[in-house]
Amino acid sequence: MHTSSGRWLYGLLLSLLTALLWGILPIKLKTVLQVMDPVTVTWYRLLVAGLLLLAWLAARRQLPAFSRLGRNGRWLVVLAIAGLTSNYVLYLVGLNMLSPGTTQLVIQVAPILLLLGSLWVFKESFSLLQGVGLLVLLLGFALFFNQRLDDLFGGLGQYSLGVLTVLLAALLWAFYGLAQKQLLTRWNSVQIMMVIYLACAALLTPWAHPWQALQLSPLQGWLLLACCLNTLVAYGAFAEALAHWEASRVSAALAVTPLVTFAAVAAAAALWPERVPAEDANLLAYLGALLVVLGSAATALAPSLVRSYRGRRQRRQALSAT
Repeated sequence: MHTSSGRWLYGLLLSLLTALLWGILPIKLKTVLQVMDPVTVTWYRLLVAGLLLLAWLAARRQLPAFSRLGRNGRWLVVLAIAGLTSNYVLYLVGLNMLSPGTTQLVIQVAPILLLLGSLWVFKESFSLLQGVGLLVLLLGFALFFNQRLDDLFGGLGQYSLGVLTVLLAALLWAFYGLAQKQLLTRWNSVQIMMVIYLACAALLTPWAHPWQALQLSPLQGWLLLACCLNTLVAYGAFAEALAHWEASRVSAALAVTPLVTFAAVAAAAALWPERVPAEDANLLAYLGALLVVLGSAATALAPSLVRSYRGRRQRRQALSAT
């Protein structure tokens, strides 16, 4: 069973970098999806990221040894590949039906599922303060959807179908995250991501249409390249964060991603209103997004802060006793 290195601050910073990159990603993807289909966009992102990692590892003579996997490791690789491929495609299908901000908020169910799964699989601890933080985060979700309750529960329309699609993507991502965490006992994070990226790209090749890239405008072409590089850096930071921090803490910290998306959409809509429409959200919805951030921060940071406080208190007691 994989054990975190204990460098929680490093893990937190890597998690926040991942949240930042994932937060701005839907805006770029939404523009590219005007021309390309979700499978082809996913194929490009995975192939470019995988080839770059392959070149990096080959140059450093650190290509993964499959003999180290064993039977259980091979099944973990299969689970990770299936989970991430399905997540990528379904996320983009949902993004075609929803706004970037709504899509990014719904996909935050994925870290919650990863958090719950890590408690069961990795036997990670979960404190009362974390539970309070999780309840605040869930309340934030409820407030965000205050304007769209009829769309969510009034029938299977485009909005509700988009939400269900992204929820399924979140569930499959949680399976990927759990498999990725355990694979760290056999390979390092870069080796894992290289294998997963290239395998996912190979799996999608029969359904990809690479020539669609020729139909992109120069701006859309650059955005597609930015999406590919975003995939490389964001998931690399996520994988490395899992090596240094408990999966439950990483998953909670990633819940700040919707706030990044809302801020990015607001900025882009102000600068390029003809390209990026503003989010249709009222004050109560933005309050909900803020509660998501506060709840995730409490869930992620509380255990480390409590341990730090207890350590200082024990040191003071030891000094007073001498």
